[in-house]
Amino acid sequence: MPVKTSKAYLTVLGVPEKPQISGFSSPVMEGDLMQLTCKTSGSKPAADIRWFKNDKEIKDVKYLKEEDANRKTFTVSSTLDFRVDRSDDGVAVICRVDHESLNATPQVAMQVLEIHYFFSTTMKENAKPEQPYTPSVKIIPSTPFPQEGQPLILTCESKGKPLPEPVLWTKDGGELPDPDRMVVSGRELNILFLNKTDNGTYRCEATNTIGQSSAEYVLIVHDPNALAGQTGPDHALIGGIVAVVVFVTLCSIFLLGRYLARHKGTYLTNEAKGAEDAPDADTAIINAEGSQVNAEEKKEYFI
Repeated sequence: MPVKTSKAYLTVLGVPEKPQISGFSSPVMEGDLMQLTCKTSGSKPAADIRWFKNDKEIKDVKYLKEEDANRKTFTVSSTLDFRVDRSDDGVAVICRVDHESLNATPQVAMQVLEIHYFFSTTMKENAKPEQPYTPSVKIIPSTPFPQEGQPLILTCESKGKPLPEPVLWTKDGGELPDPDRMVVSGRELNILFLNKTDNGTYRCEATNTIGQSSAEYVLIVHDPNALAGQTGPDHALIGGIVAVVVFVTLCSIFLLGRYLARHKGTYLTNEAKGAEDAPDADTAIINAEGSQVNAEEKKEYFI
């Protein structure tokens, strides 16, 4: 019987290796130029590399294809160049490898960016500084009027990136005098109960890879009894008002007495009423100064 043959063409696909991202070094300062390279080997035909940042594809990239030593597969690399700012902090940059051997499931490599910058009160919000700025540090007390016997928490608040932590607390240029009563937790200084010996200047110092900054807080421990007296009624004011009222009353009595003494009245009793020269009491009073005979016997005085 004659022999019959058939031919088939076999194409072996080279599966690309898991990609690797190189070129990232921490920390990266805001404004620096970053260059990331994604590389994968063993693909046949050559794989395709795509870049994404925050799920948005980046088109302007460099692409390089090289044959491997076996001359059957390829090594593919792609380079991404961009200048970073503070909006890139925490952003995930993804390198994705697409190839027909991956069955629509691409291989990916991811690099989370860490951008260092400082916040300054002299800068407007969302401004892009041309150079690093000194960090802003301030101390916030838990109460505006610290009182003896009560607790107090001083919080050292600093804005910048990276966040300087832990911070260093000092009092009057030296170490904290009572570690058992003055507890440092992160950025907080917790004084369990205050007394007058705690008065002084407390300093919070924050340091990171870029620089150092500090803030000071002058602590004055108040007497709670004195503060209570300030918020209570003003007894001195009340006493002054009472004294004025008494003085005015005495002066009024004195002036009234002098007036009555200088204007004492003379009048005749009802016995004089109806007389020829005094038909009524008013006339009798007018005539009582001596026009009537024996009027002195009928005068009455009062003060």
